[in-house]
Amino acid sequence: MLQTTSLTKAFATGTTLHFPDWNVRAGEQWLLLGESGCGKTTLLHMLAGLLKPARGNVVVNATDLYALPPRELDRFRGQHIGIVFQQPHLIRSMTVEENLVLAQSFTGAGKDVSRIREVLGALDMGHKRRSYPHELSQGQAQRVGIARAIVHKPAVLLADEPTSSLDNRNADAVIRLLSELAASTGSTLVISTHDDRVKDAFFKDFMFELSHERISDQLEKS
Repeated sequence: MLQTTSLTKAFATGTTLHFPDWNVRAGEQWLLLGESGCGKTTLLHMLAGLLKPARGNVVVNATDLYALPPRELDRFRGQHIGIVFQQPHLIRSMTVEENLVLAQSFTGAGKDVSRIREVLGALDMGHKRRSYPHELSQGQAQRVGIARAIVHKPAVLLADEPTSSLDNRNADAVIRLLSELAASTGSTLVISTHDDRVKDAFFKDFMFELSHERISDQLEKS
């Protein structure tokens, strides 16, 4: 479902990150661990098709992302990859429902209001569908960010530090929701974090430690 080979990212500062190869099967849930600055977000953005590597390949659902022309890559990402960012980045002039309609438009499949209401209901956000981002609490905005990421039932769901700005109660809720929602749609889940609350919640059974030059992350699978 998700495979990386010989990934390298070079920056204008002269820093070069080399990432170990990684193979994730369909439906698996993984945790990408590491301290701030070690390259977790860079790796996640390459997996999402948002940041082109200097060298190497990212294959999602049997498709080599960076072999696609830019427009086809955008369409593929819209159809197959869901992304939960550290901050929701909702469009302030649009309601919650309108933000999700916009996300659906990227798939090319058209508007599906019933799916939007289903997802918002699962996140206990149905009563906020006509609200604007500034009317939401921090935890509510993050739930809308999750809704946007899963509304099209992605094959791969990527979450970048999704609990970094949340209190314990909201962090626990987000962790649980990500796992449950990914399982309900059969999505492969990858969460990037240095938050021990995430690790302690449910990623406990398997650990695979990776170390390569500047990268010294842990990948832990549930």
